[in-house]
This record gives sequence, C-alpha cells and structure tokens, in this order.
Amino acid sequence: MTAHPIFSAIHVPALEPYLAQTGTIFRTFADQDSGCISYGFMAAGQRWFVKGASTPDGVSSLRRAISVHKAVAHSAIVPLSHSFRTDEGLALVYPWMSGEVLYHPTRSRHGGRATPGSPMANFRQLPLPQVHAALDSLLSAHLAVEKAGVVAVDLYDGCMLYDFEGRRMMLCDLDEYRPGPFTLQADRLPGSSRYMAPEEFVRGSVIDIRTTVFNLGRALRLLLDADDEEKQWRGTPSQLAAIKKATAAEPERRFHSVRSLVTAWHAAT
Repeated sequence: MTAHPIFSAIHVPALEPYLAQTGTIFRTFADQDSGCISYGFMAAGQRWFVKGASTPDGVSSLRRAISVHKAVAHSAIVPLSHSFRTDEGLALVYPWMSGEVLYHPTRSRHGGRATPGSPMANFRQLPLPQVHAALDSLLSAHLAVEKAGVVAVDLYDGCMLYDFEGRRMMLCDLDEYRPGPFTLQADRLPGSSRYMAPEEFVRGSVIDIRTTVFNLGRALRLLLDADDEEKQWRGTPSQLAAIKKATAAEPERRFHSVRSLVTAWHAAT
C-alpha cells in the first residue's frame, strides 16, 4: 500500500485546508481546553487522528508529546505516527483508535461524568473483571513511563480512551508528560484537581515519580467506584489500603515507585 502524502509532509501552509485537499475530514474537535484543534481524517481507506496547535502553549505541548513518544512505547499508549510543521505551528498524526474518551471537557462545557449514558457512567457499570483489566493496562503503561524516566503530568480521565466493544483501555493526549524529576516553576501544573497531588499546586516543589504514584492512585480510586462522589466503592479493603498509601499527602509516605504500587495493587487484587 502506498503511504499517504501526509506521512512525507514536513511543512504545509495551513492544516485544515491541507487535510481537506488530501482526504476527508470526518470529524472536528474544536473548543478544546488545550486550545488545539483536532480532526478525524480519512484517506486511502484508513482513518487517522490529526492534532494541530497554533498557539505558543499548544505548540510547546505538542513538542513535549513528540519527546514523550520517542521515549515511551507501550501497547496501551496510542503511538505517534508522524509530525510536521504548519505556518501557524505544529501537527501530530496518530492512528484513529476505536473507543470513547471517558471524560471530554471543552472550554464551553464541563461536568457530565455522572450523566447516565456518558462514557464514564457506562464504564462504572462494567463487570469488575473488565474494569480490573482496564486498570491493569493503565498501570502497565506507566511502568513503561517510569522506565523511560518520564513523570505523568495532566493524567486524568480525559486521557483514557476505552473501547467498550473491544474491552480495551488506551491512553492518549499525554502531551504534558515530561522527564523527571523536575522543580515546578509555576503556581500549579496543568491538570484536573481530582487527580493531582498536593505538590502540583506549590511553586518550587519537586515533581517526581511519587507524584505519578499519587495520580495513579487517584485514577484507581475514581475508576473503581460506581459514584462520582466516591460513595460506592466497588473494590476490596486491601485495594483501598493500597490507594490510601499511594495518595498520602506527603510524598515520602507513598509508594516510592510505580513498580511498588503495581506490586501492592496486584497483591491486593
């Protein structure tokens, strides 16, 4: 099969006209919190997800994504296929993956996790073995993140793409992940406060793998509960104890690595 011209593109004037000329845009994701605009793109019978940035912050975020994908590869992380420049910024090309993002906020719409029929509400009704398999994928992917010397930033349910038919969890939009440890130079890191560790809100704090452990602990807590207010825990006391240690306020009281969290989680499960 001949490769589509997009995979030899180095620079195009404008992203959307280029996609419209070389294939079919079947979906547009505008009004995103990130300020990026993304497209579902079809050409030569194949579908792709193309993400474009035109603001300085957006371009910086996509450049980080390129670095992360060079360092980390895992079967549960949507891989980066190609990148190219535009007159306005940068564009990344990913394979189109089946599934639904568990939470999809935009600049004009927030909330909806508990709405009946929403992806998150549907996920929370899955049989426990399916939920555990999804959580295992999440944890396994972060073993690869840890091995690469990368720490999670802005990990939340908006990065989690679940295929209800294929029963598969994938991670996407890891644009804010970066090499660690590092010192926070801003008043806070980007992200959902539901998932963030205390040090992510303190300028000058150290962000390291124990921060990632906290983020993962919160993900385990929120995804294994049937209620958005965390009042319908579906797991075991042993699992809850592992989460409590992972999400301790003081980093030194948490598991010291993702590997140690995964070991404790598997023992509890």
